[in-house]
Amino acid sequence: MSGLELRHADRDADIEASFPLMRQLRPHLANSSELLARVRRQQKESYRLLVAWRDGQPAGAAGYRFQENLIRGRFVYVDDLVVLEGERRSGIGAKLLDEVARLAKDAGYGWLTLDTALDNALGQRFYFRWGLLSTALHFGKPLK
Repeated sequence: MSGLELRHADRDADIEASFPLMRQLRPHLANSSELLARVRRQQKESYRLLVAWRDGQPAGAAGYRFQENLIRGRFVYVDDLVVLEGERRSGIGAKLLDEVARLAKDAGYGWLTLDTALDNALGQRFYFRWGLLSTALHFGKPLK
């Protein structure tokens, strides 16, 4: 992991610099300005964007937030986890999840959860290897 630094994207320039990376996961994002606006709105609900920087460029990112509900109590929810295609299988994804888990545990949160698409077989294999288990089936419906 030479040249890799984990740090939160708190400055506008850092968030915007992560746009090409985040667009791999969220192709509906139009541009870096939209990403910045969305991140800033979500930050009001505890969202943080942890970025793995290699030589000053984003190589991976984990967007997460601390939450609480009646079923889990206090937990960290990973909204986004993405690694540049050319950097996959290098351990960056695990390093990002390890750091999010550490931050959550240090803050007194006892559970980490995330959602993934049913057809994301490679992602699911990675999550199982990292120690995550399927605990629910997520349902959704657009409200029009």
